[in-house]
Amino acid sequence: MITSSTSTPVARKPSKSEGLKERSNYLREPVATELLQETTHFTEEGLQILKFHGSYQQDNRDNRVKGQEKDYQFMLRTRNPGGFTPPQLYLALDKLSEEYGNHTLRVTTRQGFQLHGVLKKNLKAVFSSIIKNMGSTLGACGDLNRNIMAPPAPYKNRPEYQYALQYANNVADLLTPQTGAYYEIWLDGEKAISAEEDPAVKAARQKNGNGTIFSDDKEEPIYGSHYMPRKFKCSVTVPGDNSVDLYSQDLSLVVITNEAGELQGFDVFAGGGLGRTHNKEETFARVADEICYVAKDDVYDLVKAIVATQRDYGDRTDRRHARLKYLINDKGVQWFREKVAEYFGKPLEAFKPLPEWKYFDFLGWQEQGDGKLFVGISVDNGRIKDEGSFQLKTALREIVQKYNLPILATPHQNVLIYDISPDIKQEIQGILDRCGIQRETAIDPLVRYGMACPAMPTCGLAITESERVMPSILERIRALLTKVGLQDEHLVVRMTGCPNGCARPYMAELGFVGSSPESYQIWLGGSPEQTRLAKPIEEKLHVNDFEAFLEPIFVYFKQKRQLSESFGNFCDRVGLESIRQFVTNYQSADSMTTEINELEVTSSNGEENETATAGGGKVRRRISVRDEIYNELKEEAARQGKPITQLATEAISTYLKKIKEEA
Repeated sequence: MITSSTSTPVARKPSKSEGLKERSNYLREPVATELLQETTHFTEEGLQILKFHGSYQQDNRDNRVKGQEKDYQFMLRTRNPGGFTPPQLYLALDKLSEEYGNHTLRVTTRQGFQLHGVLKKNLKAVFSSIIKNMGSTLGACGDLNRNIMAPPAPYKNRPEYQYALQYANNVADLLTPQTGAYYEIWLDGEKAISAEEDPAVKAARQKNGNGTIFSDDKEEPIYGSHYMPRKFKCSVTVPGDNSVDLYSQDLSLVVITNEAGELQGFDVFAGGGLGRTHNKEETFARVADEICYVAKDDVYDLVKAIVATQRDYGDRTDRRHARLKYLINDKGVQWFREKVAEYFGKPLEAFKPLPEWKYFDFLGWQEQGDGKLFVGISVDNGRIKDEGSFQLKTALREIVQKYNLPILATPHQNVLIYDISPDIKQEIQGILDRCGIQRETAIDPLVRYGMACPAMPTCGLAITESERVMPSILERIRALLTKVGLQDEHLVVRMTGCPNGCARPYMAELGFVGSSPESYQIWLGGSPEQTRLAKPIEEKLHVNDFEAFLEPIFVYFKQKRQLSESFGNFCDRVGLESIRQFVTNYQSADSMTTEINELEVTSSNGEENETATAGGGKVRRRISVRDEIYNELKEEAARQGKPITQLATEAISTYLKKIKEEA
């Protein structure tokens, strides 16, 4: 196994994944061989190595047919440090999504882009096009450093923001895999044209310094042949700006400048991470710890020291226990500091004081600081698409093509278009208006600050829906807030289809985490500034029971909140036990005065029924419909991402209102 010159970790039996990496010949096999085979998919070993190249093998569960092969397709994810996307790359991605994908692009929660629906036979064409158009997917997935995040605001008059983007790029270069496999497989060995690497980064990569690199490993001096025990996530931000969710990262750097705006160094956080597994208490979400301060000239050595500590001491026997957060949790922060100092070669400096963190999304028109403008555009759950009168994909393509403007993907799955001359502002706004793009002032804050992962039908880990149902869930939450007299209130809502936490639900004020089909674990009490973990209050709540569960909690919030207190801060202050007690008493009192009507929609032969709460009590009402009507309802509900009973209730309500108007 991997060793270092500082000390030798305890020998242990590696997991299956460690063997796959070792046999891959630095990520070449079996991808190179299987790519040439006329099959629709890769083997299990092949797809695990394919991830390092930036692609996941998936299948569309909506198209599964018993007895037939799965509808295999591939998702490709780009590596865009700080979200930077030159116009040439964006237009290439847009074109690829039309020619080879599902006609949409998706902004990721790590400031990259995802292409969905690519077939295996088209993988090489898509990979090569991305690379030739100034892009990369290398390291967007796999057991290595993922896309590095940075605040997306392109302020030219605030040097700290420029430093954050600069060092996000440099640290990304430092930790990029050096294997030649990527270009050998996707460009037939041709080296891509890319920006010149900072000489300091190149020197730092080769500098050994107490075992941070493998001096005899010419292909992967930092990673070695086994790479990292698990994925490794980094961000670089500025004091006070938590747009990157820094507490959820394995490693975060915070730019420290002097009064003249000159870079001095970085505060360092480490040990955050949100992935977990249901019913496995040994897995958990964790926020990062304050570790140290590092001078700017030593930052690359410090980053390597942290990476080496996790590389050499992270758990390679159990992938559920392999993230840096578990190493720090098990060994302690002080042990971690001491081990990092060994690799670093000198004592760590004390952490510098920082101001309070705030969350920013940078939507709307704003001054860039150099006479130009940028505009932040909200992208609902990151999905760039054309649908009816909503033509976001067309709008972005037209703007980028016509004005040759770069894009920044944001950590909240939105996009910023920048370097806009004031004289074309109205033209660009006209395109956005014509294409049905809402201005930021018109967006419901629940939607603006909400976030969901893709989940069904393509994510293989998804237990239930997320992106497809999120719009209807937010509508229901808004209606419920209005019902209890909180119509002007908003909160940070995040949803995932499984416990991996890709949309960071464990940092939300209200988090929904898929636990079984149509059911979710409920988390409460995260900070609106994403500085505190939420806590689970309900293990499995059916999607149809959200209103009944949340109503008393919102009522309690309305009655007992402090002045200007947010929902998440309220839940954290009063605690889950107090909330549970209020809910119990509220439901007991309500059941004495209110009758609950349940609408049950079934086909006429009684198969596949769903139950939805339509009022309050215990009297069941059944409405039977003909098979053909039921099937139409089922198809339309799937298309809209709604429960059948919700759609049926809406249809009946609309029909009854129409009758009353005509009477």
